[in-house]
Formats: sequence, structure tokens, C-alpha cells
Amino acid sequence: MSFFSSSALSNAILARQQTLTPCIQHLPPAGSRPLTVAGRVAGWVTPRATSAVDGLEGVHITDEAVHIGAAPQQRLPLGAVMERVAQVLRDNGCLRGWRDELLDVYGEGRRLCVLERAAMRPLGLLTKAVHLNAWSPDGRMWLARRSDTKATDPGMWDTLVGGLATSGEPLDLSLQRECAEEAGLSASDIRGRSALRVILRMHRRLPEGYQVEDLLVSDCVLDESVTPQNQDGEVSEIRLVTIEEAWSMVEAGAFTHEAEACILDSLAAHIRENGGPDS
Repeated sequence: MSFFSSSALSNAILARQQTLTPCIQHLPPAGSRPLTVAGRVAGWVTPRATSAVDGLEGVHITDEAVHIGAAPQQRLPLGAVMERVAQVLRDNGCLRGWRDELLDVYGEGRRLCVLERAAMRPLGLLTKAVHLNAWSPDGRMWLARRSDTKATDPGMWDTLVGGLATSGEPLDLSLQRECAEEAGLSASDIRGRSALRVILRMHRRLPEGYQVEDLLVSDCVLDESVTPQNQDGEVSEIRLVTIEEAWSMVEAGAFTHEAEACILDSLAAHIRENGGPDS
């Protein structure tokens, strides 16, 4: 598609965002029950996960919800109960791998405890993903292609940098860590970036459960002397593309849903500030 004005591209982006919404805003999986952690509403438990944790100390299941809390009679604090929940989910085949990575568990806006990353989706718990949309000084966009060995969305295109915030890690530090791992960028390379902002909360049914995720995005113009290079093996290619090339990739469905939402947001902001590809 060729654009002759920034308004035409802006309208196309808006239409695409509306098309994307049904792909990333789902109701919970059928048969799921609300989950409370330490008395606070925190997630949605799949039927399979509910069956797996039934009878565990610190877990109370009703017809309406699943409740997880400390088990004082057994001298089990909440953290120990959650650790056991993750292990039981793994032993019952409810998890997609095991990451040995802890994420914060949130309920009603509060951090409650930590949990193995792989157990977040079967329990429908909130995660926070940080993304960097990087531009070149001449108005092109840096994009990264996910490795073919990635467990999720292998081979698809992504923002230059994207990843989940880990336990106890400030979001800005999460972004800096991901920038170093995925693109070899130092803190000074991204010193002029915009503040992280939440563009949406995604709700998506997955085979292993329910993805509830805040997408946080920062935009940055990298100096001409900076060439991103992957460091952790999770990216197979990094490419610098024009706005029209990026848009063609959007139309072709080349991006993950998360990346597309972030890239559309950045494209729209770029047009507002700088005009369209033919300005």
C-alpha cells in the first residue's frame, strides 16, 4: 500500500488497531474460575489447573473461585504455597516448559508474592512486558525477528526489544536489561528514550491458559553510530526498514500480536510528530 499523506496512514493505523482488538482482547477460557491470592482478586484459573491444585495446603476451591493463601496451621507462608502450586502444575503437565525465573504476582494493584514464570498463564496472572521501539535519525524503524527456536511465536517479527519484567526489578531496569540482551544497547545508547507508558492491557486465551499482560512501550531514536546486535541468541535478524516497509509487514501479519500493538502505537506517534512517509 502506498501512502500519499500522513492522514491516510493515520486512518489506516486506526483501522488496523480496531482489527487487532478482537485478537488480543478475549474473555477467559471456558470453565475458568476467578483466582484470589492472599484475599485479593488476581487472575483466572483454567479448569485443568484447578483440578491439579485441588487439595493442596493453602488452596481452597469453591464453585465460584479458587483461593490461594498462606497455610498457617502447616506453617507455610504464601511464598511456599505458591512455589508448591507451580511445582504441582508442572508435574501435571499444565505448564509450557519451566523458566527458573520469578515474576511478581499482583492482585488489585498490589504486589503479593512471586511465582515461577511458566505458571503465570495457567493461573491467568498479570504480567508486565516492556518494549522499545527504536528509530534511526532518517525516520526508519529497527525491527527484530524472533529466533526459530523460541517457544512462542518463533520466526515472527517483533519490536527491536521486548521482554517481561522480572521479580523485584523496576520497569526501567527491565527495559535496560532487555536492551542489552536483545540488541546490545547500553544505557547511554537509549538515554534519549521516552518514558515507559502502558498502551493497553492484553487479555488473550492461550493453549496453556490466559495471558493478562500490560504492554509498556518506550520510543527512542538511536544515533547513526549505533547498530543493534543481538546478544542472547533469541533474535535471528535485526533489520532497519522504512515506514512503508513496516506497514507492509503489518498488513502481511508478520508481527506478533504484542509487537503489532506496540509498533502501531509508535507509528501513530511518529506521524503526529514528524508527518508521514511522504512528508
